[in-house]
Amino acid sequence: MENVEWKVEGMTCSNCALSVTKLLQKEGMENVKVNPINGEVSFSNPGKEKELLIKGISSLGYKVANEHQHSHEESSKFFKSIKSRFFFCLPFTLILMLHMLHPWISFHWLMNPWLQLLLCLPVFIVGMDYFGRSAIKSLRGGVPNMNVLIALGAVAAFVYSLSGAILNLGNDYLFFETTASIITIVFLGNYVEDLSIQSTQRAVNSLAKSQKVMANMIAFDDNHKEQIFQVENTALKHGDLILIKSGEQVPVDCKILWGEAMVNESIITGESIPLTKTKKDILIGGSLIDDGLVKAQVTATGKDTVLSGILKMVQDAQGEKPPAQKMADRISSVFVPVVVGISIITFFLNYYFFDISAGSALMRAVAVLVISCPCAMGLATPAAIAVGLGRAAKTGILFRNASSLETFKNIKQVVFDKTGTITTGKFLIGNFSSNIDVEEFKRIVYSLEKFSNHPIGKSVADEWKSNDVINWKKISEIKGLGIKAEDAHGNIYMAGSSKISPEIKDDSVHNIYILKNDELLGWIDVEDEIRSESHDIISWFKKKNIKTILLTGDHKMKALAVAEKLGFDEVFYEQNPSQKLQKISELTNDKPTAMVGDGINDAPALAKATLGISVSNASQIAMQSGDVILINKGLKNLPSAIGLGKHTFITIKENLFWAFFYNIIAIPIAAIGLLTPTVAALAMGFSDVVLAANSARLFVKKVV
Repeated sequence: MENVEWKVEGMTCSNCALSVTKLLQKEGMENVKVNPINGEVSFSNPGKEKELLIKGISSLGYKVANEHQHSHEESSKFFKSIKSRFFFCLPFTLILMLHMLHPWISFHWLMNPWLQLLLCLPVFIVGMDYFGRSAIKSLRGGVPNMNVLIALGAVAAFVYSLSGAILNLGNDYLFFETTASIITIVFLGNYVEDLSIQSTQRAVNSLAKSQKVMANMIAFDDNHKEQIFQVENTALKHGDLILIKSGEQVPVDCKILWGEAMVNESIITGESIPLTKTKKDILIGGSLIDDGLVKAQVTATGKDTVLSGILKMVQDAQGEKPPAQKMADRISSVFVPVVVGISIITFFLNYYFFDISAGSALMRAVAVLVISCPCAMGLATPAAIAVGLGRAAKTGILFRNASSLETFKNIKQVVFDKTGTITTGKFLIGNFSSNIDVEEFKRIVYSLEKFSNHPIGKSVADEWKSNDVINWKKISEIKGLGIKAEDAHGNIYMAGSSKISPEIKDDSVHNIYILKNDELLGWIDVEDEIRSESHDIISWFKKKNIKTILLTGDHKMKALAVAEKLGFDEVFYEQNPSQKLQKISELTNDKPTAMVGDGINDAPALAKATLGISVSNASQIAMQSGDVILINKGLKNLPSAIGLGKHTFITIKENLFWAFFYNIIAIPIAAIGLLTPTVAALAMGFSDVVLAANSARLFVKKVV
């Protein structure tokens, strides 16, 4: 089954997205995701011809973007944007509305109905070319959109005015300026709305801009001399050699072959402190070389890069529909027919029961059509989610789906894995005892443990590194025991657990024992290196009255020591993966629970928790099982993730309240004649701008 990703142009609201979704699902497509904010459409195609799907989407009034064809068509069209349509209509509309100044300035020449028709006609044609086409195609697709209301209002006012002009019924029957003002003001509202919604994509767009840059490619001529020339990073292939200089952007994911550099990965991880990278280290495309010079080999290009993976994950999450959005979608799908019904009722009630003139009754009915705004309900959730996900991605937090943002509001307890999550996975020497000279003891330990493959042995060797080493005659690593070596004088040394000697096997208190000819020279205790941010994170949860639990497979003594040091509320130790899974299941059944782990050996527990949070290196994203991924390989962004989740949901609630409140209040006000269609059009455009602006507040809002 092929995964398809398209950019669909022309979608202006949630109803547009609904019509595209329904069409694709009707054609048998699976996993359909349509994002009305950025026009991204993705689905799984079981084998249907793409051309038929493209034609189907075109029949709804939208267009699947084809880069080359698109640029040709756009350049040949005069009205290629909402902005150009608005500025074309504006002069005609302003002239038509001059008669409103009649009490102060005389504009008798404007009272001519045929002149008004002449001025209104270009605006009406341009408006119907856009709103009318869209309305007809949305009706054909079975999901009427907002443009149905605009088109109906403009056509009603135009036909009524044209009848008045032809029958010479007088100025009371002329509403050409209403027709023009509705179209022009809605164009203005759509243009401002587009600008507002584009701002919600700011963080994601800044990531996307980093995907296309120039690269210094290394090649060799016939004389095997190195030649360097510039190419676009899109032309690079796996295995190509590139040169990256100080101040340049890393063009694609690559591995350093030569050189050393200070690398700023803030665009990927949110971490502003540069990292030292040297031979064999991985560089992530989009990061910056602050200082240094490296030669590297391309390891991933195009959609396989880390940055592309991040963008794909954000876009997929934006296309997801959390429960709040599904409710708004159901209302939006029936909103337009209901408003049309209310408009018809408004006309008949005003004309037949309240003895209002036909012109005034019509204007009230038109005002009802124009002021109604299904867009506000449809965009309330996507706009907030777009900002929340964008800000999160910018700070090194990835949400696999939009529902994860909403889930954070319910979390009552957080479970942490220990090794690799609360701790770094590295070990430090905590205490040691020696029966011989301390320096000699350290020399022996380093000389043995430098050959160890065990994490504890490696950590001890790193800490006691020395140039003064013993040259062993023989040395070997005995699996499950430790290191055994023989020096030039025939002395046998061993380093390992208590199992290395029958005389100390009952003493399992210490981590490493050192023997010489079966005599104990000393022992070493190691302790986990706790992440620098762990204490602050646990304290933050306590302040928020969220219970913290340590869940680890490590021994009781170590687990209790870490739990006591950091102040965990509860601790479970010596748990294997299946026991972890069972424990998470019990905790989740008790109350909503988040699980924080390194995402590899904790995968089952992460998947079982109400919310799985993976602490990971960016290059391991594809391996993770969490709903939320902290790609800076640390916990410091965990409060931000929780804060963003909660505040995004608050913003969604505020947006939905505004959308419902606006329509519930505005429609009755228009129905009783307190608003002209022109003012109603302004109010409708303003409603979407308010919604987008409220969503954009998430960029700067304090969430922690």
